[in-house]
Amino acid sequence: MTEKSYQETRSKEVKSLGSGETEYRYTYAPELLETFENVHQENDYWVTLNADEFTSLCPKTNQPDFGTLIINYIPNVNMVESKSLKLYLFSFMNSGEFHEDVVNKIGKDLVKLMEPKYLEVVGLFYPRGNISIHPTFSYANGEKEFEEIKKHRFINRNINPQRVG
Repeated sequence: MTEKSYQETRSKEVKSLGSGETEYRYTYAPELLETFENVHQENDYWVTLNADEFTSLCPKTNQPDFGTLIINYIPNVNMVESKSLKLYLFSFMNSGEFHEDVVNKIGKDLVKLMEPKYLEVVGLFYPRGNISIHPTFSYANGEKEFEEIKKHRFINRNINPQRVG
């Protein structure tokens, strides 16, 4: 692709952002997730995605639970497209699930989607009844070096999970 055609394509993409064409789903919708190809497959590197305004529903009280999700991964061939991730996470807004279930479901969906080398999802949920819940999902693809990362991060999990990443 030439620089000129790239700029024209990018200009069209930017103009369509916020145009009101985005459909928001209010129930769990993993089919919204999309990928793009990792053009740096020869490198192992971290990608960190923070979702600071995550919301789901408590299955007991039906009240909203708020928190931050931190998604760290080492990509393989596919990477998650950020807008599709945003829409997918938004789909949990009316999903009545416990914090631990949400984090594990998101982790499993992302592993199925991308088949990364390593992935972790950390949920930093705001206190409810004076108790904060911070579940972590982790996955390694079976290769020794990534299994070692998983083991190391599990064993050395800091008391303050906001430092994970």
